[in-house]
Amino acid sequence: MQKPQSNYLLLTEKIHHLTDRYRLFVVPAMLFSSSMIMTVAWLGHLKFKQLPLFWAILFCWLLVLPEYFVNISAIRLGYNLYTGAQMAAFRLCSGVICIALVSRFLLGEELNLQKLTGFGLMIIAMILITRKSPNVG
Repeated sequence: MQKPQSNYLLLTEKIHHLTDRYRLFVVPAMLFSSSMIMTVAWLGHLKFKQLPLFWAILFCWLLVLPEYFVNISAIRLGYNLYTGAQMAAFRLCSGVICIALVSRFLLGEELNLQKLTGFGLMIIAMILITRKSPNVG
């Protein structure tokens, strides 16, 4: 009777480990995609200035509703693997990077060396914030 139970525990540990590996990649990807959707909602309407304000607002809200689903799902999935602060910092930093991408590629705005350096520092900040700190003590 003990052997099946220990095999079960080993299997659940392996599944848990795979799930954590999966979440390590999926949660940041979901938060980044959430940031991209939100940025397109914030800035994308500027590409279509001929649209009346009402339609721009409606279009943005239609984009934001799926973004909430992705963002909340990512936070729920990532909690306990990442802290709330880590996920919020990643979301904010990736939001700034998405603003750079959307402003450059959708709106055609220029990215100079100073802006690129700032966005590069944001990427470094995301890496530092989301890395697990070594246990001290």
